[in-house]
Amino acid sequence: MSDVLALAGATVVRGESTLLSEIDWEVEEGQRWVVLGPNGAGKTTLLQLAAARMHPTRGVVGVLGEVLGAVDVFDLRPRIGLASASLAERIPPRERVSDVVVTASWGVVGRWRESYDRLDHARAVELLEALGAGHLADRTYGTLSEGERKRVQIARALMTDPELMLLDEPAAGLDLGGREDLVGRLGQIAGDLEAPALVMVTHHVEEIPPHFTDVLLLREGQVVAHGPIEITLTEANLSQTFGIDLVLEQHGDRWSARART
Repeated sequence: MSDVLALAGATVVRGESTLLSEIDWEVEEGQRWVVLGPNGAGKTTLLQLAAARMHPTRGVVGVLGEVLGAVDVFDLRPRIGLASASLAERIPPRERVSDVVVTASWGVVGRWRESYDRLDHARAVELLEALGAGHLADRTYGTLSEGERKRVQIARALMTDPELMLLDEPAAGLDLGGREDLVGRLGQIAGDLEAPALVMVTHHVEEIPPHFTDVLLLREGQVVAHGPIEITLTEANLSQTFGIDLVLEQHGDRWSARART
């Protein structure tokens, strides 16, 4: 296997605040990572580095064999699938769902003068159908529920057949039914041996899909622990990460956590 991501001493400083401090982390082909931590832990900043949308203040960040600062990020970004709230906010409400997905081919948000061939449109529909959203293809994005939008965003992230897929809190804002539907679909993607390396950010262990292999725990911009999920996701590590004594339980291939009483 080869490294998809390789961070060595990666540090991000903004003004007086250190958002990430001395992060050493590697993601290899075929791995499915979940990044866990409380608000302000640096999870989204870490994902921005991985997406080549931010450079470290210090340290080295390697993405898909390239080093940030020594590569044209506009050549690198099409190789990365990204689903995030910041990207979703830029999608025009009146954009047709099938166009939301297909425009990822050009790395743009919103149709303009670019053209797509029949295979592009066929792939967009295929991805929507795989995520249970094929019936939404002709709807406008602004008419979708939050759960439907999440599925469309993930289809868009997969459009370019990326080598790395990044998901920033994909279940945020969903009700229980929407969350469970999405987690199940992400589990299917994670279980596909042909799927790209995956990194998913979340606050909640309940949102970890089946088939995820590794976990990175962050607190205040620093790594608490990282490694295979079955030995790294422990009550001690989780409690240290969130600053509260937690009970962690495993239910088959899913997890739950609550405060110890």
